[in-house]
Amino acid sequence: MTGVDLYWIPLGAGRGGQCVRGSGRVYEAISATRRRRRPLDLYHSALVVHLDGHAVAIEMAPVWSVRVPERGVVAEGPVGSPSLGRSRWFRYEVRRWRDGTIPDLASAVDGPRRLTTDVATAREVLALVPSFPAATWGRDELRTGEMWNSNSLTSWLLARSGLDTTDLHPPEGGRAPGWQAGLVVAGRGPSLGAPPTRGRVGSRTPGFPFRGGTTEDGVRRAQDDGDQPRPPGT
Repeated sequence: MTGVDLYWIPLGAGRGGQCVRGSGRVYEAISATRRRRRPLDLYHSALVVHLDGHAVAIEMAPVWSVRVPERGVVAEGPVGSPSLGRSRWFRYEVRRWRDGTIPDLASAVDGPRRLTTDVATAREVLALVPSFPAATWGRDELRTGEMWNSNSLTSWLLARSGLDTTDLHPPEGGRAPGWQAGLVVAGRGPSLGAPPTRGRVGSRTPGFPFRGGTTEDGVRRAQDDGDQPRPPGT
């Protein structure tokens, strides 16, 4: 079975998500008041790519959210501000995790949505993950008019791989902050809109990208040392 599946997960779903849900509601209430609209439910998105007998979980999450050593980490970036990103408590990681898990996936609404069954497109989505611009989570460093977050990863990957995102949107009554930011940056092309290499690790791997573990090993060593990973050659 080959396919690319999109999931919409309510913000703060699952056990231990009370703080995330609460802060999300405050954020959305402020946003709705400023824009003179009613508050909406907030969602974050995730992808699962089925290829060659494996299910590959693609997600952007805090580095401390999962304690499994081998979890397919291909990039890291800061949360809140570049300076805060020196601490692992304020860093996120981008995962391309073969046969991995996505927390709270069971809470997904109206999903999964199968976006394609094309083998070449599925491979392209996987190959693009390490190239994702690791800008600061929660900021608009790339000047898109919207914050950069996990939804930006999903929309960027889909747009850059050539999939049609026109009709992709959260369940009725909801919204996904950061989604449009990913589309805007994807539209600038592969070399436009990327932030400085701060916080990035790894590079694009041609084909089905599961050869060796040097990228993930580097991230893990950097976490153990209490420092941010640096791109090769710096």
